[in-house]
Amino acid sequence: MEYRQLGSSGLRVPVLSFGTGTFGGTGPLFSAWGRSDAEEARRLVDICLEAGVTLFDTADIYSDGASERVLGEAIRGRRDAVLISAKTGLPGGDGPQDWGVSRARLIRSVDASLKRLGTDHIDLLQLHAFDASTPVEELLATLDALVAAGKVRYAGVSNYPGWQLMKALAVADRHGWPRFVAHQVYYSLIGRAYEDDLMPLGADQGVGALVWSPLGWGRLTGRIRRDAPIPEGSRLHETVAFAPPVEDGHLYRVVDALDAVAAETGRTVPQVAINWLLQRPTISSVIIGARNEAQLRDNLGAVGWSLTSAQVATLDAASAVLPPYPHTPYRQQEGFARLNPPLV
Repeated sequence: MEYRQLGSSGLRVPVLSFGTGTFGGTGPLFSAWGRSDAEEARRLVDICLEAGVTLFDTADIYSDGASERVLGEAIRGRRDAVLISAKTGLPGGDGPQDWGVSRARLIRSVDASLKRLGTDHIDLLQLHAFDASTPVEELLATLDALVAAGKVRYAGVSNYPGWQLMKALAVADRHGWPRFVAHQVYYSLIGRAYEDDLMPLGADQGVGALVWSPLGWGRLTGRIRRDAPIPEGSRLHETVAFAPPVEDGHLYRVVDALDAVAAETGRTVPQVAINWLLQRPTISSVIIGARNEAQLRDNLGAVGWSLTSAQVATLDAASAVLPPYPHTPYRQQEGFARLNPPLV
């Protein structure tokens, strides 16, 4: 397993991490993802640790905290061998204090997560979404206190607008508060919007990306095919309403390219899709999810090898879309590359 720095921090993380949204699944979304109990979760954690996957991602909103409880049981007795990435901030109830990242909500949420996880600290705490109702100074001062108390080691965000992330980084620098070192983002061969603003921001400011849904909400598993219905048993039957929309023509162009590269490499379609992500700038770790051992072992096969430059170019061409304003006009102009050299 390869390990990378998480952004500009001193924390080293595996290039593959495990998402525990499949643990203890309840409700219309999470039950479709998976329903691993503590025994099955422990087996999946065993396989991850054998492969060097030491970072486990969860959230208080996953199955109303059941994911955190099951993860806590699965890692019991080996806390020092793992890193926990947790998220909070999304609505957890209908009350006025049940959503957002106010000082009161954030402290209460962290304490509740620590209890469910059975630990005294969270290695990486991420704000699950931007909360416009909480002043950034209040948020960052609270995170500073949580770090000082030893309850949180590092802080990050998830699904943040670029301008709000940059504002938070500037405020943190002004006051000497902990900077966000990670941004958990949706990024896949059929969802490349991350590249337009958030990737350059991450490269410039030392914010590493943790990629969620690298297989495009199950569309890049190798089971979705042109002129064929969604396979029986696919989670897309239950989750497509939650997933970002994808135009069919674009999806099948990408699937055709993945099939071609998979045939060349002798790898599976998911392995090729994940390996492509691992070669992109700013990526610290790709979060894989699995409902069973077979899926997990297949995803683990995405590391230990690399696509050739020609294969990357094939996937780039098939997945490329025109970016939104203000990027499109300038990219079409001669000389744009001199103003905006490629990220490395």
